Amino acid sequence: MPTPPPSSFAPGSVALVGAGPGDADLLTLRAMQRLQAAEVVLYDDLAGEDFMAFVGPDAELVAVGKRAGHPSPRQDEVSRLLVAYARAGKRVVRLKAGDPTVFARSDEELRALREAGIAVEIVPGITTATAAAAALGASLTKRGVARRVQLVTGHDVDGRLPGDLDIAALADPAATTCIYMGKATFPALVQRLLARGLDPATPAAIVESLGSPEMRVMHGTVVEIAERLSTQRPQGACMILYGFALAQA
Repeated sequence: MPTPPPSSFAPGSVALVGAGPGDADLLTLRAMQRLQAAEVVLYDDLAGEDFMAFVGPDAELVAVGKRAGHPSPRQDEVSRLLVAYARAGKRVVRLKAGDPTVFARSDEELRALREAGIAVEIVPGITTATAAAAALGASLTKRGVARRVQLVTGHDVDGRLPGDLDIAALADPAATTCIYMGKATFPALVQRLLARGLDPATPAAIVESLGSPEMRVMHGTVVEIAERLSTQRPQGACMILYGFALAQA
């Protein structure tokens, strides 16, 4: 049975905290409280300096972020550190960009902590898909147009487009689809979607560097966005959305 989450942030426990899309003022109250009480904070690249303002001056800060093409800690090493710090009696925060339950590899950290008998809680954060929709001034759902929302990872462990994607579902014109980590693979995905019957005029958008002063938004059709990513790939992290609910965004 899973270890139940602590009712309070006790010594020797871990909180997996969602930092949201990048704006520190979008943290939840509980996330802020956990950061204030933390003795150790292991944080992602996208949850950086602005969030450290909530951390006590004596807390140990450990950067464990992962960026494609850059050296980064292995996931098993991150899990090992979480267990070690908690066993040392520390209050530990694992600060993750977005929401810990969405493409954040929290399942591996949860398993390691529970196997070690360490109390762990998840503190939700605003996931990038909904934050991107807010930045676009759009709704992910729309009566009679988009009856469901799909959250999809754009790359596999090897950085390529996952081979087991349900292309029929992703080509559904009545869905809004949100692609995480897909700026390198979206052109290949669009080719498969078009072959499955997706309308080439389907509205799409990229939100780059969401939550930062460098945020940029690009609108177009799925074909136009794919062509742009093929010729001029953005440098920042990107959320890609497509579907007819975005038509008025």
